[in-house]
Amino acid sequence: MVTPRRQAVSTVAFIDNYCQHYYSLFEDVRHFEAFKFLHLGMLSKMPQKSLPEIAKIVGLKDGQSLHHFLRDAQWVVPLLLLRGKYNQEENQKQ
Repeated sequence: MVTPRRQAVSTVAFIDNYCQHYYSLFEDVRHFEAFKFLHLGMLSKMPQKSLPEIAKIVGLKDGQSLHHFLRDAQWVVPLLLLRGKYNQEENQKQ
């Protein structure tokens, strides 16, 4: 029996909505959460955008999980770029 995926932790509504388009690219919900946390950190008003600083802003104990995401996540770059291009085209239609 396959265990259903747990829901990802919510962040800010517009980041959750944007990142949701990429949800299916991640096999592990923890990687998807790290993806959202990095977006939140990049858009926040903090002077240093390092992994430890982003971790503090998003409520993580340290930047370890963000580091593991960047190092270990299964990136399929062509799919990521294709999904981004599709989302951009969809937004232009609206």
